[in-house]
Amino acid sequence: MRNFVEKLVLSLLWISLLQGCIVQSVEYDHRASIECLGDPMKPLYKGGIIQNGEFNNGLMGWSTRRDIKAGVRKSASGNKFAVVQGASSSPLGTGAVAASPSHSVYQKIQMKGDTHYSLSAWLRVSAGTAHVRAVVKAPNGENITAGAIDAQSGCWTMLKGGMTARAYHHGQGEVFFESDAPVDIWVDSVSLQPFSFEEWNAHARQSANKARRSTVKIVARGPDGQPMANANVSIQQLRAGFPFGNAMTKEILGNPAYEKWFFSRFTVATMENEMKWYGTEWVQNQEDYRTPDAMLALAQKYGVKVRGHNVFWDDQSSQLKWVMPMNLNQLKAAMQKRLKNVVSRYAGKLIHWDVVNENLHFNFFETKLGPSASPMIYQQVGQIDHTAVLFMNEFNTLEQPMDPNGTPTKYVAKMKLIQGYPGNAGFKFGVGLESHFTTPNLPYVRGALDTLAQLKLPMWMTEVDVVKGPNQVKFLEQVLREAYGHPGVQGIVMWAAWHPYGCYVMCLTDNSFKNLPVGDLVDKLIAEWKTHKTSAATDANGMLELDLAHGDYKLTVDHPSQTTAVSHTMTVDAGSAASEHIISVKL
Repeated sequence: MRNFVEKLVLSLLWISLLQGCIVQSVEYDHRASIECLGDPMKPLYKGGIIQNGEFNNGLMGWSTRRDIKAGVRKSASGNKFAVVQGASSSPLGTGAVAASPSHSVYQKIQMKGDTHYSLSAWLRVSAGTAHVRAVVKAPNGENITAGAIDAQSGCWTMLKGGMTARAYHHGQGEVFFESDAPVDIWVDSVSLQPFSFEEWNAHARQSANKARRSTVKIVARGPDGQPMANANVSIQQLRAGFPFGNAMTKEILGNPAYEKWFFSRFTVATMENEMKWYGTEWVQNQEDYRTPDAMLALAQKYGVKVRGHNVFWDDQSSQLKWVMPMNLNQLKAAMQKRLKNVVSRYAGKLIHWDVVNENLHFNFFETKLGPSASPMIYQQVGQIDHTAVLFMNEFNTLEQPMDPNGTPTKYVAKMKLIQGYPGNAGFKFGVGLESHFTTPNLPYVRGALDTLAQLKLPMWMTEVDVVKGPNQVKFLEQVLREAYGHPGVQGIVMWAAWHPYGCYVMCLTDNSFKNLPVGDLVDKLIAEWKTHKTSAATDANGMLELDLAHGDYKLTVDHPSQTTAVSHTMTVDAGSAASEHIISVKL
């Protein structure tokens, strides 16, 4: 019996160690590219489970569908890649147009259930520009879109995304690329890397600790300037450094319970509708800013920063009734009045402006004013408000890889168009990702964030919510942890504004301002993200190292030899680890 127990203990220890190795075995690779290159980069993870992802061994490991021709070509630099043509196309390499829909070569893969797959590839098409999708065909026959890009004919573009294999996705699957356009699809540097859920979550935690926390050195010195050993240091966080907020509504005015609930939690606020054009000028020439003025003043009272949402909304269905019938000159005059009045009124008081909301999916102002309408609007806003970051706020860039209008490549192209417009070079721009989720595809979300982070701009998730359902709390936690753990994300705002008649899609509290399960989750994360020691003692050298979440802190130092304690405030940020904070304790 003893031998059996010992063997069992050793077996359990071996399994535990093995699981620990699995969690640490493959580090997630955040690398991505938004440049269209003459030759693709090497595949991430050396291709992962993909065989011959660089096609250096011809089409070994790859197959083609019936009536589709495929082969491997070599560029002038010696790079090899796969080319596919439709059955009706002319001989390989002529650049002729393939039959629609177009497919690439495919590779069969062995899939594991309950596994995240990070997918990347470099793609090119034979002519023009085409929307190309990455597809993982699951063992049950389900085609899952793992990402999409607008591929070009003159250079290679990187696609980065992925998908989650559920418990029933166990067995043989396929990876391929397709387009509805009649083009030849060229493929290279394909990678598919599996991560267990434990690995994935461990990386998010490690990344969050690296991006959101710093180790700071505290030195306590006595009246004589000498280090004070065994001094007691109490640590109190005054304000979290990572911006975490929520939308608010006009119902917060004159509602102490709502006010207390909101401002005790959040450091950033967005007015749901009150600052929009239809919120300030419902009737033409009758502007009324009393409500947003009061909401802004209330936020300022608590030191909560406010995002400006929005100057214009490109959605035709959201335009004011009196705007719709205007001719061109009338529209220009109305827009100039709106822009000048709202931006000048709040200039210097807001941290961001959502300038032309959702103008990847909609184009009301472009159809009226021409293709340069958005860049011109950004320019005019930036000329008035020199401090706010000008955000391009969009949906489905993270939420839906199947949406051809919101892909990261389309987002990047539009942002570059706005930035490159004459006169816009000096303005501060930001990436706004609304993040309205149903069932989040976490590998795709992380891959899209990696891609957008290459813009090197402030990146926020601006309207986070998850539709109501049995997994709402679970999915929201996944999304928020993914955002918090990504080094490129600089802030989160949820879209869970309270109304007495109900919320948009997600409520955090009931009408008595008692948390619902989603609200409990939010409170849990807020507490977790600021966790730190509340007291500690200095060592023999009067030194103390503290691992602290970024934010503002009050340190109180006392020592038995002193009659009074000394307080010291400091800000902990990414640069704090490089410096020492010296606290002098005097009589």
